[in-house]
Amino acid sequence: MTPQGQVNADIRMDRGLITAVAPHIDASTNEVIDATGCLVGPGFVDLHVHFRDPGQIWKEDVESGSRAAAAGGYTAVVVMPNTIPAMDTPAAIIDLSDRGSQVGLVSVAVAAALTRDRQGVEATDVEALYAAGARIFSDDGDSVEDSDLLREQMERLSHLPGSVVSQHAEDTALTVGGHIHAGDIAKMHGLGGLPSSAETDVIERDLRLTEETGCHYHCQHVSAAETVDLIHDAKKKGLHVTAEVTPHHLYFTEEDLEILDTNLKMYPPVRSERDRQALVAALRDGVIDAVATDHAPHTQAEKGVPFADAPRGVIGLETAASAAWVVLNDSVRFFEVMSVNPAGIAGLESQGSWLTAGEPANVVVFDPNENWVPENFASRSVNSPFVGKKLTGRVRATFYRGKMTFELGQKND
Repeated sequence: MTPQGQVNADIRMDRGLITAVAPHIDASTNEVIDATGCLVGPGFVDLHVHFRDPGQIWKEDVESGSRAAAAGGYTAVVVMPNTIPAMDTPAAIIDLSDRGSQVGLVSVAVAAALTRDRQGVEATDVEALYAAGARIFSDDGDSVEDSDLLREQMERLSHLPGSVVSQHAEDTALTVGGHIHAGDIAKMHGLGGLPSSAETDVIERDLRLTEETGCHYHCQHVSAAETVDLIHDAKKKGLHVTAEVTPHHLYFTEEDLEILDTNLKMYPPVRSERDRQALVAALRDGVIDAVATDHAPHTQAEKGVPFADAPRGVIGLETAASAAWVVLNDSVRFFEVMSVNPAGIAGLESQGSWLTAGEPANVVVFDPNENWVPENFASRSVNSPFVGKKLTGRVRATFYRGKMTFELGQKND
């Protein structure tokens, strides 16, 4: 995938850079990867992952998360700040980023908390966190409920170029006792429901604050058709708003929970077919900018309990590209939402560039025609809703800074 779109060409990489994209490059003295029939494009970028490091490294850590990312075709990820302790100091941001660099399989950018310990009470020093390298700011896992506090942080961040307020939109007053979408399936199982209004009420408020402050506001894991409408209207007004959708919200609906599977328990929940279709349409037409996994590892013991007792969250790095391809089946848009747009939102200048000589060699080889069924994972956890599902499209190889970090069928040490 080049600036001119999809072309048939050979690609040469050397010393971390793409050095040529042209027909019939002489490869007699080079290691050759046969990518016949594959799409070769900029490595994927995930705006929203949880590596559970520090604090819960039995679920995932920087190394295992990086391996899972490479296996999914990713060359960059943004890890969320709801670690233990939270990412709310410059030292924490720098340490986690440095440990990601030491692993060296993927660029690990670190999102910073908007409030101290993500408690929603005291503002963090966003200027110091920005100086430490943070560009995305979020209390992910919780919304910032205090409107005055959120406005203050939005105002401060509006003066820091490239900074983003990334909101987990959940009105907890509406989600108490809820487990799945508030619809017929919840009633059938006698479970508390999670209404779309828990998402839209927060986003409506936040968009008003975005208009007041002029900050860049990013909507996490959009799940409802009504949210799509709000984002569409905000963009039409010229607000600096972007949005992400997860692979599981593109693929599953509440109907898939007729038989309760804790690997389909997440927040926000998968909703109705009407909602799913609205998300797919919004991703295709640009209202939603990016696919982000919300990769959230949990152990089998944690998930192997009654549905109401199970934690919410699913892994997604190793199946995201396949799920996105199934609903898009458009090579240019595929790389826009998996690579180019998320890199731009996160301010990752060495990522998400269409393949051309001189660009960093962050590259994925994706076979759009291979059928496969996910079974084994590089992630430390296996709580995937895609286990046993037939998918079309599979990552064959990943290159980070010119180094092969994943090759299908090989042991990737």
